[in-house]
Amino acid sequence: MIELHRLDDTKILINTDLIENVEETPDTVITLTNGNKYIVKEKIGEIVLEIMDFKSNVQFKRFTVMEDVKTTLIKEVKKELYPKVKADTKKRKK
Repeated sequence: MIELHRLDDTKILINTDLIENVEETPDTVITLTNGNKYIVKEKIGEIVLEIMDFKSNVQFKRFTVMEDVKTTLIKEVKKELYPKVKADTKKRKK
């Protein structure tokens, strides 16, 4: 969600996935997929930047979580396989 401001300066959070369109008439009107319309102070360019920032942060967090999961899985696999590989190596040396 992105934080925007109504004309009276109250804050409003908008779910970026529900934005159908944004238009300046001259006020900026955001229309959601459910038909709700919101008039906000921010211009289209500012809203686009907010959306890009939000979505890039989501992607970064998703990537970070996936890297953490991958690292944990690799450690677990190594922990499980290392004793077996070590035992197999000892058998081959005999």
